[in-house]
Amino acid sequence: MKKLLLAATLMTLSLSGHAAQDAQAVYDRSCGVCHNGQIPTAPKKGDKTAWEPRLAKGMDALVQSVTNGLNAMPPRGLCMDCSAEDYQAVIKLMTE
Repeated sequence: MKKLLLAATLMTLSLSGHAAQDAQAVYDRSCGVCHNGQIPTAPKKGDKTAWEPRLAKGMDALVQSVTNGLNAMPPRGLCMDCSAEDYQAVIKLMTE
């Protein structure tokens, strides 16, 4: 019974669709390492021109790129405990 309750709780949490972590905190500890200008190919936070072609691919494609890694970006973008929802929140933060 305890295992069933635990599984139900975890499923409910995973379906909530909300980022579990603060997007700014994730950016500060993981994403900002590259997206603050240190890596020239990584679009800077707030650079709408650089983000425009990436956003045109859609949020799912961007999350997939973070999850799998792309070019110089390592898989999971240095955030090993981030969920897809966390990645979406950080992408929105960086693209605004």
